[in-house]
Amino acid sequence: MKNVSAIFALLVFGSLTKVTAQSSGNSIKPSFNKELLATNFISDISFTPGVTNPSTISNSVSRSKVEKSTEPDENAIEHISTVQFKYAMMMDVNVETLTDASLYNFIDDWSGTRYRLGGSTKRGIDCSAFTSTLLMAVYSLTVPRTAREQYSATKRISKDELTEGDLVFFNTTGGVSHVGLYLSNGYFVHSCCSEGVAINNLDDSYYSHRFIGGGRF
Repeated sequence: MKNVSAIFALLVFGSLTKVTAQSSGNSIKPSFNKELLATNFISDISFTPGVTNPSTISNSVSRSKVEKSTEPDENAIEHISTVQFKYAMMMDVNVETLTDASLYNFIDDWSGTRYRLGGSTKRGIDCSAFTSTLLMAVYSLTVPRTAREQYSATKRISKDELTEGDLVFFNTTGGVSHVGLYLSNGYFVHSCCSEGVAINNLDDSYYSHRFIGGGRF
């Protein structure tokens, strides 16, 4: 009788089960044949017939974790604006380093505004009015009006110490006569006679010969 029951169970479960008879009682309990069953029992881990070495599974999991860790952080990228990408390309820096979106939005909004001595609006603005307007809008700092006064009010720093938000001063017409705001990788933004509000590099021949130093509030 037990043999008939075993044959019936085998036909029902097919090749995916095996039959084990208990020594006590007349019941027969089927158990899964692990050698014939392929099941995804944990996400990213596949149990394959014939694979019995635990290290093989472990290596598979490790590779999966490494592959996932190299994927870009989509959440971080979502918070980077097209304006930041624009200026990162312009200054040849990694976009992740341009963390102050308000600064680059301000620059983009004023970009191309013509230079006008004594001006302080988008109809025309001079260098020191531009830096004072920027510092107030982005950093909530109230600073003196002229380039010479801004130079006197700041702490002296060398070119190598410059960081985003520092001021850079130049001698263009005698003494401290021009000012801009440092950004990154040698680049600074300012309002100049030839281009209006624009970005240039301290290593440009014209500015490198006229650079006086940096200043920090």
